[in-house]
Amino acid sequence: MSMSKRETDADSNTNTENKTDDKSNTKTGATARNNADAAPAHNGKSHAVTRFFDHFAAHVTKWAGSPIAFGSALIAVVVWAATGPMFGYSETWQLVINTGTTIVTFLMVFLIQQSQNKDGRALHLKLDELLIALKGADEELVDVEQLDEDKLIALAAACTARAQAQARSDRSKKRRAGGAAPTGNADTGNPASRRPRSRSRKPIRSSLRVRRSVLRAGRTAGT
Repeated sequence: MSMSKRETDADSNTNTENKTDDKSNTKTGATARNNADAAPAHNGKSHAVTRFFDHFAAHVTKWAGSPIAFGSALIAVVVWAATGPMFGYSETWQLVINTGTTIVTFLMVFLIQQSQNKDGRALHLKLDELLIALKGADEELVDVEQLDEDKLIALAAACTARAQAQARSDRSKKRRAGGAAPTGNADTGNPASRRPRSRSRKPIRSSLRVRRSVLRAGRTAGT
């Protein structure tokens, strides 16, 4: 009886500790989110106009990519073209469509750019979180988009060199594994036995060629 009571007490203590840890983690996550939400307002970087513009740009860009927006624009163009004979295809008639499209395009540039900036920041935050969470990942790549073009080119060259070194080490390991394996049933003079090795090298060489072409293009753009 005493042993069963002790085990019951131990289990209850463990469950209590787990619940406490879960509550503390939940509170910590909620506190971090609340701090993230309250930090911009405290610093004065976010106010009613910014929030309104953010929501307005999100809704407008979402609506602009819908079939309704395309249909409305198409109907407007068709109506404008149909009224051409009525106005004798005058300069005023042409000025209406030119002015309208220019104003709409000019305003949409800012809305689309704001939406792209927001999506880009959210995407980089998710990638940074993956880099921090994954073991073995290079955490120096966090916020790499903030670097200058020259530093990005140097970083690309370093990544290419690391990929080449990794490819050489993989090839040496395969050669050692192939040399240590029994060759009683393998025919070294048979070309068919060499095909798998050549196939395994093609993706590595192709990836290195792509990296080299991208690096050369970046250097050419940088100069």
